[in-house]
Amino acid sequence: MPRHDAPAPVPPPRRSRGGRYALALLLAVNLLNYIDRQILYAVFPLIKADLALSDTALGLIGSAFMICYMVSAPFFGWWGDRWSRPRLAAAGVAVWSVATAAAGVVSGYRGLLAARAAVGIGEASFGTVSPGLLTDFFPKERRARILSLFFLAIPVGSALGYLIGGLIGHRLGWHAAFLVVGLPGLALALPLGLLQEPHRDGSGSPPDATAPPGYRTLLDNRTFLINTLAMAAMTFALGGLAQWIPTFLFRMHGLDVARGNTIFGAITVVTGICGTLTGGWLGDLLQRRTPRGHLVVSAWGFVIGTPAAAWAILAPSLGHCLTAMFVAEFFLFLNTGPLNTVIVNVTRPAIRSMAFAVNIFFIHALGDAISPAVIGWLSDRLGLRTALLATPLAILAAALFSFLCGGTIARDMARAGE
Repeated sequence: MPRHDAPAPVPPPRRSRGGRYALALLLAVNLLNYIDRQILYAVFPLIKADLALSDTALGLIGSAFMICYMVSAPFFGWWGDRWSRPRLAAAGVAVWSVATAAAGVVSGYRGLLAARAAVGIGEASFGTVSPGLLTDFFPKERRARILSLFFLAIPVGSALGYLIGGLIGHRLGWHAAFLVVGLPGLALALPLGLLQEPHRDGSGSPPDATAPPGYRTLLDNRTFLINTLAMAAMTFALGGLAQWIPTFLFRMHGLDVARGNTIFGAITVVTGICGTLTGGWLGDLLQRRTPRGHLVVSAWGFVIGTPAAAWAILAPSLGHCLTAMFVAEFFLFLNTGPLNTVIVNVTRPAIRSMAFAVNIFFIHALGDAISPAVIGWLSDRLGLRTALLATPLAILAAALFSFLCGGTIARDMARAGE
C-alpha cells in the first residue's frame, strides 16, 4: 500500500506552452525588423545621387537610426521587466512599420532622418524584451540553439533587405523600396500583442512592479560588462561593413546597385544561416563541459574572421574579395547565439530586459551608431578601402574581450542562479 506520510515529489518547473508558436512568431517579426533596418543601406547610392549627399551625410542617416535605438532601449528595458513584454514588443512593431513606410513618402534629407530615427525607437522596444521573452518558453540547456534560430533573422532579414532594396530601388526608386517593406509589419503586431506572457524563467512568478532592482546592479557583473564590450567591438565592425560593403562593391569592383546587393545578400544569407546555427550548436555542446563554452566559440570565431575580413577589403580581384567575405561572415555570425546566451546566463530573470537594454545601448553607442559615420568621414579623406580597414581591428578587439570574459563567467553564472 502507498505510504500516505511520504512527501510528494516536487515536479520540475514547467515551461509555458506554445514555445514553437512563440519562436515562429518572434522569428517572423525579427525578420521584418532586419529587412526594415538594412534596406536603407541597399539604396545608399540611389539616395546619395538623388539628394546630392556627401558620404558623411549619408552615414549620418544610418547613425540617426542607431542613436535613437540605443537611447530608447534603457527606457523599454526598465518597462519590460515590469509590464507585459508581448504588448510592449507589439507596440514597437507598429511604430517602426509606419515609420519605414513614411521614409517612402518623404522628399528631403531631414524627413528621411526623422523617419529613420522613429524606426529606431520602435525597434528598441522589440529588441530589449524579445530575447528574454523567447528564452522563457524553453529550458536553459537549449538557449543558444533557440536564440540562434531567433537571430537567424539577422543574416536572412539583412539579405532580404539588400535583395529587395536593390531590386526595387533599381527598378522603381528608393521611395518605393521603403513603402514595400514597411507596411507588412502591421499584420504581425496584433498576434504578437496577444501572445501569452510566459513565466519568467519558469519561476511561476508574474511581472512585479516592485521586484526588479535597478540598472546599477549590472555594474557589479564583470562578465556582462566585458561581454558587452566584445559585442560592441563586433557591432562596430558589422555595422560598418553592412552599411558600406554594397557601396564598396559598386565603387571598387564596378557592380551596379542591383547586382552588388544581390551578391552581398546571397553571401550574407548563406553564411548567416550556417554560421549562426553552427555557433548555437557548438556553444551548447561546449557549455556542457565548461562554463566558458559559449565564449570559446565566439573568441575563436573572431580570431579566424579578422584576417579574412582584412583580405576581403584588400583583395584586388572580385573573386578573391567575395571568397574572403564568405569566410569572414561565417566566422562572425558564429558568435551570435553564444554571446547573447551569455547575457541570459549571467543575469537574473527579474532584470533580463534591463540587461539586454544596457547591452543594446552600449554595443550601439560604441558600435554601429558611430561606425557608419566614422567610416564615411575616413572615406572622404583617405578613400573607402582604407577606411574599411578599421573593421578588422575591431573584430580583433572583440576576440580579446571574449577571451578575457572567460575568467569571470563561472562566478557570475553562480550569482545569477545558473
